[in-house]
Amino acid sequence: QVHLVESGGGLVQAGGSQRLSCAASGNFFRIETMNWYRQAPGQQRELVASVTRDENTCYVNSVKGRFTISRDNAENTVYLQMNSLKPEDTAVYYCYATARTSPISSAFQYWGQGTQVTVSS
Repeated sequence: QVHLVESGGGLVQAGGSQRLSCAASGNFFRIETMNWYRQAPGQQRELVASVTRDENTCYVNSVKGRFTISRDNAENTVYLQMNSLKPEDTAVYYCYATARTSPISSAFQYWGQGTQVTVSS
């Protein structure tokens, strides 16, 4: 079982920056992929950024060049550095991870509770 706890959300002005973090804890063998999703009111949840264990990354087009995802495998933590924030970035941001509970287990998916990011005009 993996528990994901996000932190770093809050209110920021347009053009500002914010850094989200997500720390994984629990009984597991290894975390594989770590992602950030977001969901705005009335909208579907979308994948914002993803990073594999070997640090391949991908981003949704709307945040390319502004957001950076990174991870610290030793600390089982993923980060999302958000720069040049826009009001359209306002959403609840969710941490997501896949992890194996043993070396022979399949990787299962886990979600954090989410953290609110509000970008004001």
